[in-house]
Amino acid sequence: MDASDSKRFCCVFCVKMVKSIPVIFILCILAWSYYAYVYHLCISALGGIASMEVKALYLTVYHIILVFFLWSYFKTIFTEPGGVPPKFRLPEEVFEEFNRIPIDLNRQNAVLRDFSENLPVMTFTNADEHFFSDIRYCDKCRVVKPDRSHHCSVCRKCVLKMDHHCPWVNNCVSYSNYKFFILFLAYGLLMCIYVVATTAEYVIKFWDVTSDVRISGGSEKIHIIFLFFIASMFSISLFSLFAYHIYLVSKNRTTLESFRPPKFSEGCDKNGFNLGCCRNIREVFGKEVILWPFPVDTSLGDGVTYPLASDLRSIDRVRQSPNKSRIPFTV
Repeated sequence: MDASDSKRFCCVFCVKMVKSIPVIFILCILAWSYYAYVYHLCISALGGIASMEVKALYLTVYHIILVFFLWSYFKTIFTEPGGVPPKFRLPEEVFEEFNRIPIDLNRQNAVLRDFSENLPVMTFTNADEHFFSDIRYCDKCRVVKPDRSHHCSVCRKCVLKMDHHCPWVNNCVSYSNYKFFILFLAYGLLMCIYVVATTAEYVIKFWDVTSDVRISGGSEKIHIIFLFFIASMFSISLFSLFAYHIYLVSKNRTTLESFRPPKFSEGCDKNGFNLGCCRNIREVFGKEVILWPFPVDTSLGDGVTYPLASDLRSIDRVRQSPNKSRIPFTV
């Protein structure tokens, strides 16, 4: 390895470590909270005032939630964001024609239109993004963007159904891990609420001047009180984030689409992919309800093509017509 390769390796390593700081912070908070809850609350604080059955119940429920939280969290982190299929990438001869000098915007527009004619693309770019073409094209990846995909500057590639890049998981939240991200928020919120509920009694007794807990115990009091307040603060932030994403799921929108609605041939429509609440939820969590709580891949579709609300409305009109014909539509 020469000096330039060594310097490049060090730079890449440093960048990866900096990006991992939020994840390391979350894991450190989680490790301390485990120590504070298991040792200081369940072993020390409850050692003489609670029965073995109560302590076993506290620990069992806590560890079940913790396992599901870590499972969802690591699935969100390590699931690779879905990339654009090769058929959307401009072949070398098409790319050379696209970039042929002198640059002709009309020619570039025609090249993109001809190439995307047989691609499953239903959305177009807004006029303020690319003034030469309405085809959603990424000049960094040299691909025509599939519906709902966007280029992530952090991951340095176009990502299928990109919602946002989350520093707390050091990954893109997208089609491939959106269900895992929702479950990560849900189990994180559940764990915080559970910790608050099971430590509240002890914290209240600590502030009660007539309670023996106030004058007994040592460092566990500080750990449990900090654990209570930190879990309370995380509960508020996680609840707001979880509620917002549940709303997005019910409307079949991504975070990016909530700020900039997708543009179809008829114009911009923020409800362009909205199939109704039940169908929208099934698109993310799958048809098997029993698998919804588990961070396993059950999402519908391929991340490239999506049913449109206009198709659903057309089918409803056909079904209500006296001369209706059967049209397949499955979500």
